[in-house]
Amino acid sequence: MSGFEGVERRGLMFVLSSPSGAGKTTLTRMLIDEIADLRMSISVTTRPKRPGETEGVDYHFVDQAKFDQMVADGELLEWAKVFDNCYGTPKAPVEHALASGHNVLFDIDWQGAQQLKGQMPTDMVSVFILPPSVQALEQRLHTRAQDSEEVIRGRMKKAGDEMSHFDAYDYIVVNDNIGIAFESVKSILRAEQLKLERQVGMVAFVQKLRQQL
Repeated sequence: MSGFEGVERRGLMFVLSSPSGAGKTTLTRMLIDEIADLRMSISVTTRPKRPGETEGVDYHFVDQAKFDQMVADGELLEWAKVFDNCYGTPKAPVEHALASGHNVLFDIDWQGAQQLKGQMPTDMVSVFILPPSVQALEQRLHTRAQDSEEVIRGRMKKAGDEMSHFDAYDYIVVNDNIGIAFESVKSILRAEQLKLERQVGMVAFVQKLRQQL
């Protein structure tokens, strides 16, 4: 993406993680809706396509043999096996987007975030979303009315493990108010875009300004 006078911005990988019910999905949707140069990372998966899902929009659907070959060939930035199905992030489209100045948004857990950081540490910015309290988290899970009591108890237990990895992230945002949390996350993205290392050609631009003085 072009800037001005020969300055071009390199994109970044913007990772959002949180316990289930903390608001990550809502924040992800708000970011994609508002920020034009932000693209959602599309994972590859071995699980069957569900009704209403679209190939290349929701996921790239492949069989196990193809997935295993992608892993063997180093084509995935990160991958994991979840409930007998494999999920991963294809490397090529992410690298192309970053080189074109587009930011790529990832909705992944801490393990996926660690894998991404190991592959492309200078291109990644990570944010962990926390609930304001355990009571608020439980209330939000009940309000969604999507899960049984047993499933909710399981999600609450898992939340404790997920929150134990908060210090692996660059930023922490407590989602007590979705509007304020959204502005915080947007501010992080905007500030990270302005880092010198992500503004290709800035050094030459400054030198040119100085020569004109």
